[in-house]
Amino acid sequence: MSGHSKWATTKHRKAAQDAKRSALFSKLSRNITVAAKEGGDPNPENNASLAAAVAKAKGYSLPKDKIDTAIKKAFGSGAEATHFETVVYEGYGPAGVAILCEALTDNRNRTAADVRSAFTHSGGNLGTTGSVAFQFERKGQLTLEKAQAKDEDEFMLMVAEAGGEDYEDADDEWVVLTAPSDLAEVKQGLEGQGLEVKGYELIMQPTTPTEVNVSDAKKVMRLVDRLEELEDLQNVYHTMDLSEEIIAALDE
Repeated sequence: MSGHSKWATTKHRKAAQDAKRSALFSKLSRNITVAAKEGGDPNPENNASLAAAVAKAKGYSLPKDKIDTAIKKAFGSGAEATHFETVVYEGYGPAGVAILCEALTDNRNRTAADVRSAFTHSGGNLGTTGSVAFQFERKGQLTLEKAQAKDEDEFMLMVAEAGGEDYEDADDEWVVLTAPSDLAEVKQGLEGQGLEVKGYELIMQPTTPTEVNVSDAKKVMRLVDRLEELEDLQNVYHTMDLSEEIIAALDE
């Protein structure tokens, strides 16, 4: 376990997403609705996917009434019914950075056109299915406030005891990575040791870093920001190696 991964970008991306709170709340609500519907149960205690979606939403301060409304929407009928489907878009941004987008959409044609436009206008190229997916792998991710486990050596042992694969130091948070199938078990293992898990979800983690200079990094992030502004896109992942220098430049 390293504790200092190149991929510890949670805080930086969360800050950027918080700035787009209205669009973010819409995405989180849609994610809850789909998780509730696919799980077939409005109770998070009986629906693991819904529990994860709600935990993520709470991590971004989505109000409880919006969470409840999103769950109820999953079991509506007629005009209230929802028909979202999951679609993945892949492509390359500036400097050859691979980008993978996960969408929940009720109109494939609209979403594809919007994604293609974002890539084209930002110096990237939308690719075919499988063109960049091999550069990512599915992982479980849990976040915990660092204040409750400040000693890194002790925390590393707790992660190992819970069955986690690795962890990252993300300033005021610890980010724990797991195999996708172990996410719930690791969460329970950490909580069993007295730790409170702030949020947990499945992510796509880059496997091959793409080193870029500051100029290219800004171009890539303009594309990522443009994609994240699309209401249909739930998650946008990239392979850009966000070094401390790059993050500092992006935060200017």
